[in-house]
Amino acid sequence: MNSENSRVKTLKSYAKSLEFLEEARHSLAGGVSSQFRAGEIPHPLFYARAEGARLWDVDGNEFLDFTLSQGPMLLGHSHPAVLQAVCEAISSGQLYAAQHSAEVELAETLKRLIPCAELVRFSLSGSEAVHAALRVSRAYTRRPKFIKFEGHYHGWFDNVSFSVSPSLSEAGPPDNPSPVPWTQGISPGLDGQLIICPWNDLERVQTVLRKRAAEVAAVIMEPVMCNNGCILPNPGFLEGVREACDRHGVALIFDEVITGFRISPGGAQKYFGVVPDLAVFGKAMASGFPVSAIVGKREIMDRIASGGCIHAGTLNAQNAAVAAALATLRELQNPERDAYTKLFKLGDHLREGLQKAGTEAGHKILVQGIGPVFHAGFTELKKATNYRDTLSYDKAKYGEFCSRMRERGIRLIGRGLWYVSTAHTLEDIEQCIKAARESFAEISKLNKQTS
Repeated sequence: MNSENSRVKTLKSYAKSLEFLEEARHSLAGGVSSQFRAGEIPHPLFYARAEGARLWDVDGNEFLDFTLSQGPMLLGHSHPAVLQAVCEAISSGQLYAAQHSAEVELAETLKRLIPCAELVRFSLSGSEAVHAALRVSRAYTRRPKFIKFEGHYHGWFDNVSFSVSPSLSEAGPPDNPSPVPWTQGISPGLDGQLIICPWNDLERVQTVLRKRAAEVAAVIMEPVMCNNGCILPNPGFLEGVREACDRHGVALIFDEVITGFRISPGGAQKYFGVVPDLAVFGKAMASGFPVSAIVGKREIMDRIASGGCIHAGTLNAQNAAVAAALATLRELQNPERDAYTKLFKLGDHLREGLQKAGTEAGHKILVQGIGPVFHAGFTELKKATNYRDTLSYDKAKYGEFCSRMRERGIRLIGRGLWYVSTAHTLEDIEQCIKAARESFAEISKLNKQTS
């Protein structure tokens, strides 16, 4: 698309956000505190308030939110039960750096909900929990390396920051991908500690383990590749990897930072009926408060329990975060709320509505995922099954779509990932589909004018 001709006419004012951003750049690197926030269009916005399924920025613009803070706000923003629980918890203290009964209650709750959770440890972020899962896997197997899948994201630490979003020219052979550093500054030599496999290629995983299992401590995966294309596992893939790991004595790790509590109370492992040895949870567990968990089978987690494999953190199981997690999980399990029926119903309706609206406007569009988390993008593919399929998406065109949706009061994640919360209503979904229909139509008209 011609960038000059396709530029969206800005109807909303973002002047105060721009002023705040310019001021922030004097003290915050790039004016933001996470690189994922730097690419917001027209520039990183500053927000003043959030409630339910909506946010308001400092310029007073209101947005119907499908970013949900990159996933954590499964109950929506400022859920009263969560905020009340947090206020009550911190009235007795913010941090003990010692044990308290609420963290035991939370651990017992996770044990009851998550199939692989025989023992639990809490951390602050998904990145930290992944780091712990890989460390304990190495301690348990006494092997140095791990298998990671191309396009999967497991946090920003050096050892997992490979082949997250490589270009086709960098990525290497499709059946034997090269480990491509995600960022500058990765410690030299770390590419030798992992083996990259293509997602959904069971034969390749089996071959690698047959030849190199003596080196491999763990296989780590997003059980649904949410971060790139929201690609589900092929039928039999998870089961096949589970069997291969069992055969070769390799730990299987599910990174459920996104899928955990979003697609079922027990995560993807409960939904698909495939139980890993270890799993990592975060994001939706505590409605935006900083807590994550590594959970797993006792025989592996005992390496942590004994102190032989060190896991630490001053702020782990901090009072407010634990209270938020308990309140969140209570809400999700409340039979009167019927949260998962609602989440899947709304998510399916939105996904189907977007697909129909885009197709009727003459676009080649693919909307795929599972219930309340999915991906949308412009491509001629009818289905994406691995990372390299996602390279067919027209990212510039999707950016144009996001800009037009923003002007209609819809906040989206620029890379195509969508989240739905229990705070969304059917009316919200219809509002979004209407905005999408208008945005698709505008882009179609523009394409005809510039063709």
